[in-house]
Amino acid sequence: MTTTEIPSTAETVYTATVSNVGGREGDVKSLDGVLDLKVRRPVEMHGKGEAANPEMLFAAAYSSCYNGALMAVAERRKTILPEHAVEVAISLNKDGNNMFLSGKITVKAPGMDKDQLQQLAETAHAVCPYSKAVKGNMDMKIEVMV
Repeated sequence: MTTTEIPSTAETVYTATVSNVGGREGDVKSLDGVLDLKVRRPVEMHGKGEAANPEMLFAAAYSSCYNGALMAVAERRKTILPEHAVEVAISLNKDGNNMFLSGKITVKAPGMDKDQLQQLAETAHAVCPYSKAVKGNMDMKIEVMV
């Protein structure tokens, strides 16, 4: 089985369908109408900013998925995860004509043991569907702050 094949035993739980018109200077809209946003180039890419962009949307989705994985891992381990936040930074990088993404996950859980939080963060990275999707395709760093 290659990484793009779905096992015959797999069951699709949910599919989100979003369309874009206009690329980085356009609009994105989900098929069900829940998501309906303008997308614009950030100022750093010679755009006007003032709207979402693909990297921002990816970071938002990744942080939500990763935090869900983090909370599930803590629950399975019967570990108390205090009030916390997960920040995901996604960078668009350029090397000559080659464009690529890199990122950083920062887990902030004040008052928690740093080693314990690091173990939770690493395990969440191993099980998060977004982390699995980018593994081997983009550099992702993990940092914990207590």
